[in-house]
Amino acid sequence: MAQNFRNNLQRNVGTSEVTLITGGDFDAVIGIRCCNVSSTATILVDVYIVNSSNHYLAKNVNIPPNSAIELIQGGAKIVLKNGDVLKAVSNTASSLDIVTSFIDDISS
Repeated sequence: MAQNFRNNLQRNVGTSEVTLITGGDFDAVIGIRCCNVSSTATILVDVYIVNSSNHYLAKNVNIPPNSAIELIQGGAKIVLKNGDVLKAVSNTASSLDIVTSFIDDISS
């Protein structure tokens, strides 16, 4: 079974939401790592899927300075259907780096 593994790297995300992935033909998100790149302040992070409204994976999650969280662990996956948009935002300017790993266009 051939798969197309991909990643999306976002640097210095702040108070404007960013798009991590726009779902195509049933993409599977296999990892989301959020890192607070601030050396002084705890930040609050939201990660959510937009599909007619927001569906949160994480809402107001505290990340201490110079720390990271992994939102998908232990082999868990989140499937995005065509048109779903995975987004993220921080409450602090230029404070968040995000690595999103996914399988693009799952094949059988």
